Amino acid sequence: MACLHYGKNILRQSSMHHPLFYAAQGVRYRKLEVILTTTINKLGKAGETVKVAPGYFRNYLMPKLLALPNIDKFAHLIREQRKIYQPEEVEEVKVVSKSEEINSKEYEFAANRLAKAKLNIRKFIIEGKGNEVREPVTKEEILAEIARQLQVHIEPENLHLPTALSALGEYKVPLRLPKAIPKPAGEEWVLNVKVRKR
Repeated sequence: MACLHYGKNILRQSSMHHPLFYAAQGVRYRKLEVILTTTINKLGKAGETVKVAPGYFRNYLMPKLLALPNIDKFAHLIREQRKIYQPEEVEEVKVVSKSEEINSKEYEFAANRLAKAKLNIRKFIIEGKGNEVREPVTKEEILAEIARQLQVHIEPENLHLPTALSALGEYKVPLRLPKAIPKPAGEEWVLNVKVRKR
């Protein structure tokens, strides 16, 4: 009785194997050798020859001209360019700490901006309960709104809010700033917050 076998079953039962069957197994894991034109983190420096996946080269490196295929023509061009330009090693930039005077000026500028501004926060209210807000205004929300509306970033410990704001109205939230910043005319640093109906 004759049976037709399809796919891999033909190869399993017969002693002859097609040579292309095993040759195609390594296509998925093939790597290309490319020459980098610019330094790329976790890959290599400019001018180095590295192995990458074909898709990564085709879809990312080549369209942005970050790498070239490793053939003699391109290798020769890269060598000639290196001779002409002689790229110097990039020195790492060391961050110099700012002096205390500059920091105190920045703090004073931010404190004055906070004291003069009025922060508006909109919240939904509970129907039938007057000015009560659905979700009380927390310290984190106030900090996020300060960053969004006033473009000033302050730490949570600089804002003194013992309880959340649970009703509509205007509030004066005290600020705890460094003692080096002079206080305004015998007053405390205060942030004006207005909780409004959305």
